[in-house]
This record gives sequence, structure tokens and C-alpha cells, in this order.
Amino acid sequence: MAQDDTYSLASAVYEKILAAVIDGEYPINKKLPTEAQLCQRYEVSRPVLRDALARLKEDELVVSRRGSGSFVIRRPDSAVLKFAPISSIADIQRCFEFRTNIESKAAHLAALRRTPEQLAQIRHCYDLIDEANARQMLATEEDYRLHLAITEAASNHYYYTVLKSLHESIKEGMNLTRNLSLMAPKERLRLVQDEHLAIVEAIAEQNGEQAEAAMRSHIDKARHRMFEGTR
Repeated sequence: MAQDDTYSLASAVYEKILAAVIDGEYPINKKLPTEAQLCQRYEVSRPVLRDALARLKEDELVVSRRGSGSFVIRRPDSAVLKFAPISSIADIQRCFEFRTNIESKAAHLAALRRTPEQLAQIRHCYDLIDEANARQMLATEEDYRLHLAITEAASNHYYYTVLKSLHESIKEGMNLTRNLSLMAPKERLRLVQDEHLAIVEAIAEQNGEQAEAAMRSHIDKARHRMFEGTR
């Protein structure tokens, strides 16, 4: 089987198990069916199933217990499905995963190479998110523009080009997480903006390692916040 076919099948199984968890078919703190039973139900091979389960573990939804099988440890809020169809969630999560590596390195370079004008633009984008948050606006475009400005400050057009090419995929993830944050207690938006501030301050201080770590942490947390729902 081609690698792309395996990836697509694993994504489909990932989404089906996720939907079953959200629906309560596989309850929290309960054991999933055996691998053989899951393979039979979803009509896939063990390697495909294990790939899907590995992704669920990475997303902190499932955990393996030696000798006991796999258990559901978290049930995402059903509000997730209000802002993204279940069929797109695997790709959204993988986009976050890809961005973690690309944007963290771009932030590192931005801290070392940014010009005063580029730093001013980064700060301006950050302020626009603050203003949107104060008005309880979605701010997906403002969020994307901040990340784009940071990537542009890396002064390597390949980073900027990649982020531009992923515009729709990135905004799909941002739209989901920001909608959930608006429905959550207001501290959630402040938490996300504090993560942005840590990146901006590291770039201002020209601390490449700190900027890289702050960006990596922010995107990793955004990926996991996707399944925190509105709590």
C-alpha cells in the first residue's frame, strides 16, 4: 500500500474513533475495543489502526496501558464539531504539527534578523489582536497576520512562502481554536495572547532560542486546546 493511502486511511480511522469518543460511544476512562475488533470494525490493517491510535495518543485523547490495551482519557467538547467537520480534524491537527517546526525556526531567525520596522509591524499585529479580544471579535485574520509578520521578519522567503501557501489550512485551525476560546471563560483569550506576547518579547530582545521555544510552546498548546472545547 502506498504511503499516501496509508496516511489517508489512518486519518479516516482517527476521525471515526474521535467521533465515537465525542459521541460517548467510547466512554472516558474506559478501554477501547481490542485492535482486532477495531480493525474489523473499520476494515483496516493493524499498521493503519496503530497509526490512527498513535495520533490519538499524541493528541492526549487515548493512552496505552501495558498489558491492558488502550483507554480513552479525555472526551473533547462536542462544540468542536460546530466549527469544523469531523472529516477535516485530522488535517487540522497535522497542520498544527507541521507549523510547530516551521514557525518555531522562523521565530528564532526573526529574533536575530528583524529590523526595527519589522518589529514595529509585529507589535502592531499583536495590538490588533488585543483590540479584537477586547471587543470579543474572532480575530482569526489578525492572528494569522501576526504569525505571517513574524515569519516575514525571518528574512528567508521560503518560510514566508510556505506560510502563505498554507493560508487556508492555518486559518481553518485558528478559526476553530479562536471560536472555542470565545465560548470559554475570558481567561482563555488572555492566556493565548500571553503566549503571543512571550514570542513578541523574545523577538524584541533578539533572543532566538527563547523566541523559538515560545513559538513551539504556543502552537503545541493551540493544538491541544482544540480538544479542550469551551471548558
